[in-house]
Amino acid sequence: MTPIHNSTEKNQQTEKISTPKAPKLILENIWAFPPNRDILGGTSYLITSTTGNILIDSPPWHPETIDFCNQQGGVKYLFITNRDGISKHIGKIKQEFDCQLISQEQEVYLLPHLDALSFGDEYELSPDCKLIWTSGYSPGSSCLYYQGNEGVLFTGRHLLPTKDGKVAPLKLKKTFHWRRQQLNAKTIMEKVQPLTYICPGASTGYLRGRGYVIV
Repeated sequence: MTPIHNSTEKNQQTEKISTPKAPKLILENIWAFPPNRDILGGTSYLITSTTGNILIDSPPWHPETIDFCNQQGGVKYLFITNRDGISKHIGKIKQEFDCQLISQEQEVYLLPHLDALSFGDEYELSPDCKLIWTSGYSPGSSCLYYQGNEGVLFTGRHLLPTKDGKVAPLKLKKTFHWRRQQLNAKTIMEKVQPLTYICPGASTGYLRGRGYVIV
């Protein structure tokens, strides 16, 4: 006899499977989105601030992301840390939130017709946020330093988690200039003070759900 399945139960199971994971509050005013397959499994972050919210790299793009960001007050800036932080939905993100798209000048050409703002060595995004060029992983690889929470550095793919619970520059197949990346890994630590937390933009599974590395 063919078993009779409860249609309500099946619909509930389907809903559980299809509902995206929600962003996680990892520090005061800082949310981490689930890894996004559209940016090679990279992790995007949202900093909420009275001077305007900052989205770092492209989050998974679905209605839940829109609703969440709007609940937090929208997005004023969308900062791309490296070329792999650009998803196929980048134009939709900018249009949805009417935000200012920002990339280092070496990679702004990857954002044509999106009125993206470019910067050189450093750029002060707000009184407590600064963008810093750290080429190596990619030509325009950059970090964002946030003074809140006693200093947080968002490193994109410039510094990545290691198995021993730390962060380091890693030589990968896609690395643009390894020696330059090594040098910038050293100098970035001298430029930003105070510094308590590092939030990498990929390989966050090594963080075991914590969402950051303590310096």
